[in-house]
Amino acid sequence: MSYVGPDFEPPQPRRPRRGPLTVALAALVPGALLGWLVYETVGGSGGDGGSGQATVRSSPPSVPASSGAPTDDGKKPSASSSPTASSTSAPAPASGPLKGKVVVIDPGHNPENFQHPSEINRKVNIGTNWKECDTTGTSTNDGYTEAKFTLDVAHRMRTLLEEQGATVKLTQDSDRPYGPCVDERARIGNEAKADAVVSVHADGSGAGNRGFHVILPGAVHAGAADTRAIVAPSRDLGERVAGRFVAVTGSAPSNYAGDGTGLVTRKDLGGLNLSTVPKVFIECGNMRDSKDAALLTSGAWRQKAAQGISEGIVSFLRG
Repeated sequence: MSYVGPDFEPPQPRRPRRGPLTVALAALVPGALLGWLVYETVGGSGGDGGSGQATVRSSPPSVPASSGAPTDDGKKPSASSSPTASSTSAPAPASGPLKGKVVVIDPGHNPENFQHPSEINRKVNIGTNWKECDTTGTSTNDGYTEAKFTLDVAHRMRTLLEEQGATVKLTQDSDRPYGPCVDERARIGNEAKADAVVSVHADGSGAGNRGFHVILPGAVHAGAADTRAIVAPSRDLGERVAGRFVAVTGSAPSNYAGDGTGLVTRKDLGGLNLSTVPKVFIECGNMRDSKDAALLTSGAWRQKAAQGISEGIVSFLRG
């Protein structure tokens, strides 16, 4: 997701936090530092990136690697990960540690948004104010779009999580002409009574800005928005996703957002403001930096990204 866009404005400069860090962040930082070493040694070379050897203090249940993940050419699998209607899912396995759990994956943007400027530019109410329905998202300098990236990672996550027994729903599967709008994306998760929602993105910041960050909802109580009940569980979800993302991909927390923690709190995103269930966004990397772009365009690395995010979700849902 690019910060250049109606729903994704640049975060305001934040003063460094003072006082003791939380236990979860204390666990994240050692893994983040080790992840950075791997990132610079392996990922920075322009290869698939990340050795998956970085560790964090906690060891949540792993999500088994799957042979049913989408192929590197962007084609979708023909079985359980075939396109489905928005807010629907293929039948979940009969058993597994996540049986009975509902996960909503929100692939940022839509590959066809650029063909519908009037529709995606119409204003919707996000509680605190009005913003455009959606944006086109960003892309690498070579034209690999954020929308294609997010959908590919979402398919890989769906396969992994369904193998764990979860019922998985996507907000869109390139099965509609544009959108959905940011308010509808939140509503899909709410109506599904999701146990966890993760919105997948990639950033469009300046060259030299690298790494991932997870965006958490701030406490908002205005208009149709009331996030007070989900702030704490969303932070738990976000910390677990960040920790597993470091461990599996070897990527470092963002060097330009989050003060090195990989965590950013925002109150200006409709997809978070209107959610009534635990939800976070993850910016998996910066598409406008050549080293990050080399990772984001690699199918092998996208599988690691899906694995890391999924393991964070599993850890959150199993407690």
